[in-house]
Formats: sequence, C-alpha cells, structure tokens
Amino acid sequence: MFFKRIGQSKAPHRAVFLALSVVVPSLFLSACMSSEKDVDLSTYVEQTEPADVLYNQGLANLNAGRLQEASRKFSAVDRQHPYSEYARKSMVMGAFADYRQGNYTEAIGSAKRYLTLYPSTDDAAYAQYIIGLSYYRQIRDVTQDQKEARQTVQTMQDLVTRWPDSEYVDDAKEKIRFANDQLAGKEMQIGRYYLERREYIAAVKRFRVVVETYSNTRHVEEALARLTETYYAMGLTSEAQTAAAVLGTNYPDSVWYKDSYKLLQTGGLEPRENAGSWIAKAGKLITGA
Repeated sequence: MFFKRIGQSKAPHRAVFLALSVVVPSLFLSACMSSEKDVDLSTYVEQTEPADVLYNQGLANLNAGRLQEASRKFSAVDRQHPYSEYARKSMVMGAFADYRQGNYTEAIGSAKRYLTLYPSTDDAAYAQYIIGLSYYRQIRDVTQDQKEARQTVQTMQDLVTRWPDSEYVDDAKEKIRFANDQLAGKEMQIGRYYLERREYIAAVKRFRVVVETYSNTRHVEEALARLTETYYAMGLTSEAQTAAAVLGTNYPDSVWYKDSYKLLQTGGLEPRENAGSWIAKAGKLITGA
C-alpha cells in the first residue's frame, strides 16, 4: 500500500511541474516587457547626444528665455562629457542660467567649482563676477544682517585685484561702493541705537568704524556729526571740536555741520582740530560719497 500511494502521487506532481513550466516563462516575459516599457527613450537619446549639440541647445534655450531648459542642457554636457571643452563652457554658462533664475546658491556653487577647476582661463573672471552678482542680489535692507554685502565686497574686490583689465571691473567697483554704503548704513543704525540709549562708548565705536573704514560713503557726514554730539555728551570737548572741524573742512555746506556748530556754541565752543586726534588723522582720508 505504501508503494501504491507513492505511485499514485506522481501524476499530480507532473501536472504541477507542467503548469509551472508555462507560468514561469510567461511571468519572465511579462517582466521583461514591463522593464522595456519603463525605459525613458528621451533620456536614452539625450545620453547619446554629442557635447556640442547639447551645448548649442543650451545657448538656444538661454537666448529664448527658457532658462530651466538651458540649465538642464548645460548640466547634461557637464555630466555626460566631463572635462571636455564644452563641459568647461557649460559649467560657467550653467552658473549664469542659475543666476538669471534667482538660484543664487546654485550659481555660486557652480561658479566656485569652475574657478577651482579652471582658475587661469579667460572665463574665470566671468565666473568670479557671477559669484559677486549672486551675493549682490541678496543684499538686504540695513535693518537686517549685511552678510551678503560683506561677501559682495570681498568677491568683487578679488575680481578687481586678480583681473584688473577685465571688462567686469567697472561694474564690480560700483557694486563694491553700494555694498560698502550698506555696511556703513548698518553701523550708523547701530550707533544711533546706542546713542539714543546714552551708551556713548558703544556708539563712538560704531561711528568710528564709518569714518575710518567707510570714508568714501555718504554716511561719513552724519558719522562726524554724531561723533560731535556723542563726545560733547561725554564731556570730551576736544574730540567734539575736532569732529566738527573735520566735518566743516570736508562738508562746509552740510546741514550736519551747521547743527554740530550750533551744538558747540551752546557750550561756548567752536570747531577746532586737534592734530593728535584719531579723527584728524582719519579726516585726511575722507573722499566723500
């Protein structure tokens, strides 16, 4: 009976095997067909395009204002044809496309990468310029942090120093002037805050920074007047007189000078320069806005 039961079980096993032999291949074929359907043919075609074709497509999209598509094309060149001449060009043009879209972090990253890989090429100055512009566009109101203004000054000054004959130098200098004016404005805001609260030493430090560091900005006038006011309130009349004298020498028609003069007159004083004062020394460097 035992052998009989074994014999009787062979037919069902063969049936199961035959069924599996039909099902498994069909599943395999189905999986292959599904895999083929998942292939993105456009991506496949893109991966086989030559570098010059992708680069020119990027330029065409850039000129047409299709900035996102331009960025994709430039990225494709860099990704598919690394270290080629078109990859080098695409890197800097991709940074420009990101800048135009307001993607400043990406623009800065791409331009910095370009400078790391190709510091001596003709487009290096342009990459530096893109970094500076990206910081410049993020400069905020003087009531807020001025980190981007400092970064603008540093980046654009590097451009002026390293590439003095570059076509971007003149605009870089304009951006430096604007950023310095913002930085000086921030110092003035903080200085006025301390002055209003009669924290005179802290106020003097801020106004001094403006006079010594940002002497070519429009804030110097007020800074000298505020120094006159602050030193007078502290009882340091010689410094107050010197600040007013330097103010009058550089801005004789200034409303700030007239106010400072009147303030000194209330104490029977008048502007008088003390040649040994830091203000007198700094005054020789004032160029105005």
